[in-house]
Amino acid sequence: MTRTSPYAPSRRSVLRTLTGAAALGALAGCGVPAAYVEPGDRSVTDESAADRRLTWANWPLYIDTDDDDPGRRPTLEAFEKRTGISVGYTEEINDNDEFFGRISPSLMNHQRTGRDLIVISDWMCARFVRLGWVQRMDRSRQPNVAEHLDPLLRSPAFDPGRRSTVPWQSGITGIAYDRRRLGREIRGVADLWASDLKGRVTLLSGLDEAFALLMQGDGVDITRWTTADFHRVCDRVERQVRRGQIRRFTGNDYTKDLVSGDVLACQAYSGDVIQLQADNPDIRFVVPEEGAELWSDSLMIPDRARHKSNAERLIDYYYQPEVAAELAAWVNYVCPVPAAREVLAASKDEDTAALADNPLIFPDSTMRGRLAVARDITSAERLELAKRWNTIVGL
Repeated sequence: MTRTSPYAPSRRSVLRTLTGAAALGALAGCGVPAAYVEPGDRSVTDESAADRRLTWANWPLYIDTDDDDPGRRPTLEAFEKRTGISVGYTEEINDNDEFFGRISPSLMNHQRTGRDLIVISDWMCARFVRLGWVQRMDRSRQPNVAEHLDPLLRSPAFDPGRRSTVPWQSGITGIAYDRRRLGREIRGVADLWASDLKGRVTLLSGLDEAFALLMQGDGVDITRWTTADFHRVCDRVERQVRRGQIRRFTGNDYTKDLVSGDVLACQAYSGDVIQLQADNPDIRFVVPEEGAELWSDSLMIPDRARHKSNAERLIDYYYQPEVAAELAAWVNYVCPVPAAREVLAASKDEDTAALADNPLIFPDSTMRGRLAVARDITSAERLELAKRWNTIVGL
């Protein structure tokens, strides 16, 4: 029987305060000359061959566990048995900014972080790549990644060719709504501004989480948006705030408002909606006609990691379609390995086989045509944009 995981509320972090944004902006902007690590200073002697282990930091509830013993992780245990590599797995990442603050002193001072592999959101990965705090991977050791990585995710603007990052799981930022309570369909971002939704709409409060979908609603190509596009969207959101259309700005707690009926439509993540639909099939998720953002939480090997080859081998293991399918059946996010769909479809378990036809795990061709990976916010832009957005949100 397929197990669906409870959702970790803070997996998609919220940019909480302007102070935090300013501090990070200063580090990635004015602090770049001192913090940037040259390519030749990122690696140390790889101890993988002699020391068969690695340390991996991930988010809570982001890997398959045994139904009878949550302390066991079947796919990870299979990797250890197959390779003889011991994995020290920790669920220590609860917020992108918080984790950045925890390990950045080591990285900027050319010191080890004590981790060989980390998983963070792509907008934060962009900061690591820009600062030179992550090692490039040897794709010759990763044939499964080379063959099976979803073409939509292969070359984001911040990491062309995905040489320094590899998606762990992906998701879609779109619109969720209660079809029964609302009594009609929602097809686009503009529908959120309809009079029958006044005071019953929420948007995400995090800058990095919110901006792309709203731009798409304005017809902007989010792979090459400009600051003028951003400010135009902010003008629109400010108008909706003034007229009382937007109930509030939220973190992941938007799900509570949607379930209770206090909110009828909201900016939402696809992974959340799969969980909500298990209890309420009237909750729908829509990729707007104008498009939606496809995002990833990605694997990276930080500078001076001592077990680089072991980490590369683990990443490639999870890109085997059979392993990716087992993971997808548990976490229910967009699977970055499309070939896993056929594995799930062939399952003798009906619930598991049905996942192959879930477009929120394996987007169909129509949905894929509407998805795009947003250009990240650069260090030079971040302070200005965060100040504008956080003023609207009230942070």
